Amino acid sequence: MASTGRPKAELVLSEDERAALEGWVRRRSTPQSWALRCRIILECATGATNKDVAQRLGSTPHAVGRWRARFVEHRIAGLGDMPRSGGPRSVTDEQVAALVTKTLESTPKNATHWSTRSMAKEIGMSQSTVSRVWRAFGLQPHRVEEFKLSTDPYFVDKVHDVVGLYLDPPERALVFCVDEKSQIQALDRSQPVLPMMPGIPQRVTHDYVRAGTTTLFAALKIASGKVIGSLHRRHRAEEFKKFLITLDKQTPADLDIHLVLDNYATHKTPAIRTWLVAHPRFHLHFTPTGSSWLNLVERWFADLTNKQICRGVHKSVQALEKDICDWISTWNTKPRPYVWTKTADEILERLAGYLNRIPDSGH
Repeated sequence: MASTGRPKAELVLSEDERAALEGWVRRRSTPQSWALRCRIILECATGATNKDVAQRLGSTPHAVGRWRARFVEHRIAGLGDMPRSGGPRSVTDEQVAALVTKTLESTPKNATHWSTRSMAKEIGMSQSTVSRVWRAFGLQPHRVEEFKLSTDPYFVDKVHDVVGLYLDPPERALVFCVDEKSQIQALDRSQPVLPMMPGIPQRVTHDYVRAGTTTLFAALKIASGKVIGSLHRRHRAEEFKKFLITLDKQTPADLDIHLVLDNYATHKTPAIRTWLVAHPRFHLHFTPTGSSWLNLVERWFADLTNKQICRGVHKSVQALEKDICDWISTWNTKPRPYVWTKTADEILERLAGYLNRIPDSGH
């Protein structure tokens, strides 16, 4: 009976070709796509049909037929990716380099940064071409990130001190991150809030009515993530001392207490120093000036702000304080510690990279 189906191209391997293909199949570093093409050619050389080869190797008869034909016509070179169809490249390497240089080293006359449209008009390219080049080189002129370099003369020592507490806390001691979130405003919207509906987000008026402010003193236990909080209407050393007394009462008396906090003036008054002398189990560790990012309680404050305060509606300070207390209680039922991972040396190495990019940093 005559065979049916499309006739397959005859494939015969030379000894050198077979040795090369078998070597690529055995080599672990060979890309999987290339190794599969080599296996297809080796199986086809045994006289098997495209369908049989596809079943053995988990491919398709169409793919096997394509690589068989490519090999017969071009030999091993045919197993590579052939040039694709389409128009010739219209943007040269020199034009790309000029675009990147202009993006990095200049700004438009009427704006602080380039847009794809303004850059395309400036250099005579299409907007889509500018967009593709920017994506390829990771350029985002519309974005800006903030930073601040600490001028604390003891920056290095303080970084090692605070990070050391996070990564290797002392035995028989509790480590807390402490700070105040001051001037929390009780805000009531001037008109009722319109609830969310399908296809329509929650809507609030842009104006509001101020009902007063409060201050939250908080201590985040780094081991467990639990928070001890205290609310006060004023923000003075007297209130901070009351908060320290609260910490003293709510922690086991046989453990030392290490507090990570910033350099705010209320933390260093004579009254606070006198209290600390009378309570020697308390040890204060100050973050460098302008380095609040070292204090983990700031991350907890961000959660409180985003999930409770930012979109809250409070007609009085008492209502605001009740919601904050309820949120802390709910948090403490299932606390989540924030895990610090960077070592002090890694932080300082990254800082050195910033300094190298600032010619007048003085370092």
